[in-house]
Amino acid sequence: MFHKIVLLSLGIFALTGCDAQKKSKINTKATEMPAGIKSTSANNQQDGIIYLNEGENKFLREYQMNVTFKGVSEDSRCPEGVNCIWAGVALAQVEVMGTSTRPAILNLASADYPGRNYHQSAEFNGYTVTLQEIAPYPKQQDGTKALAGKYKIGITIKKAGQSADSTKK
Repeated sequence: MFHKIVLLSLGIFALTGCDAQKKSKINTKATEMPAGIKSTSANNQQDGIIYLNEGENKFLREYQMNVTFKGVSEDSRCPEGVNCIWAGVALAQVEVMGTSTRPAILNLASADYPGRNYHQSAEFNGYTVTLQEIAPYPKQQDGTKALAGKYKIGITIKKAGQSADSTKK
């Protein structure tokens, strides 16, 4: 009987310790979140550039558009400190959806290379979405695999202009 009481009390102490650890983790996350939100909202939009972290979703009221930065599908940019033949390109996948349209994935490149089908801008729902920035830049020792989940992009959205060819016939 004494044996069962000792085992039961040890089990209760173990569970109490686990619960205390969970509460401390939740409290530290709660204190970290507001600081992160403040920094992203302050840098949310500067000079017309809208910044998104990887996986972040924003509804842009002035464009009636929901924008989600899905991730980087390709990053062949030349790492810092390395001499490369080609500068390379980073290809960001941005999902856009209007209030009355289906979602579409736009593949926006860090530079225009029409021969390789890389475009820095794409049109959606009467607007031109352009990739202005993509960070961080790959480093020689880490490579691009270490950057997964840490990317941040800056995009601009402008009303799509009519081309001169469409008015002449």
